[in-house]
Amino acid sequence: MKAITVEPMRPGTVRWEEVPEPVESEGSILVEAVAVGVCGTDVEIAEGKYGWAPPGRPRLILGHESLGRVLDPGSNQLLAKGDLVVGIVRRPDPLPCPNCAMGEWDMCRNGKYTERGIKEINGYMSERWRIEPEYAIKIDPTLGLLGVLLEPTTVVAKAWEMVGLTGRRSYWEPHTALITGAGPIGLLAAMIGRQYGFNVHVLDRMTSGLKPDLVKALGATYHSGSVAQLDLEPDVIIECTGVGQVIGEAIGKVASGGAVCLTGVGSGAATARQDAGTVAASVVLKNNIIVGSVNANKRQWYRAGQALARADRQWLSRLITRRVAPADFPQALERKPDDIKVVLEFIKIP
Repeated sequence: MKAITVEPMRPGTVRWEEVPEPVESEGSILVEAVAVGVCGTDVEIAEGKYGWAPPGRPRLILGHESLGRVLDPGSNQLLAKGDLVVGIVRRPDPLPCPNCAMGEWDMCRNGKYTERGIKEINGYMSERWRIEPEYAIKIDPTLGLLGVLLEPTTVVAKAWEMVGLTGRRSYWEPHTALITGAGPIGLLAAMIGRQYGFNVHVLDRMTSGLKPDLVKALGATYHSGSVAQLDLEPDVIIECTGVGQVIGEAIGKVASGGAVCLTGVGSGAATARQDAGTVAASVVLKNNIIVGSVNANKRQWYRAGQALARADRQWLSRLITRRVAPADFPQALERKPDDIKVVLEFIKIP
């Protein structure tokens, strides 16, 4: 079979090449790849900035935003041949730390976790892959190709859960949410916010085109420009850009008693105008909470699946702006102005 592989930390080493078939020790469920989403992490690994190959091997199979069709469920009685599944990305550390031992591997304390397609475990950009039953998520069959959006949805399912947990510290009735960034993570965060009944606002740099249209189709309000210029005081801000300037302004903009959840990871090139003392004073005087969120555990994968199942299929389909054949992987790494989610399509399904 063929797969997209890379030699981590070495730019220019991505190849679409022959690799061995997955062995049963990697999981009792055999899956044929349908599609794999391409995200910024894949770009960074391809550029040699990130990534770890499996122990004792020089190359890593890329891909963590999976969608596959079961070829052989093995002894698993909850899956059948033909079912659509998505593979969970992270695995708990082998010690395990207290959080990993409780199934909260997204909150790993010692950093010894592993991740499919990123850290020490081969990913899903191969024609076939195997998965352990406890890490296979069956998706609503009516989603079809849209099931490839499950992994990015887990990121914001967790973010919204974190926001809800912060609200338990006091009497809190949040109504207004601001999402900074209208990429796939930001748009999916806005989708869940609308499902929860929030008055949602989304801010991005684009002034026209697909992103504003998608926000308006959700029944949300689109803004361009800076956070500081917005004429609103959101109870919740989910930050999806990782840009220092945006983060600093978001912390200053959130309402008293509100929460800012940071999901974006930036390069650090852009910095906020406020110094740390000013930012801290704003947080302290308004009793605000700032929380970082990365990855997701199985509970949040389940909630993300529920959110996608409730979503309008036509709206979701517009998030997938390009489908690229695996052999043309370099094209998937090239960002185009109207790109939201680019996917590698291994086989065509509705």
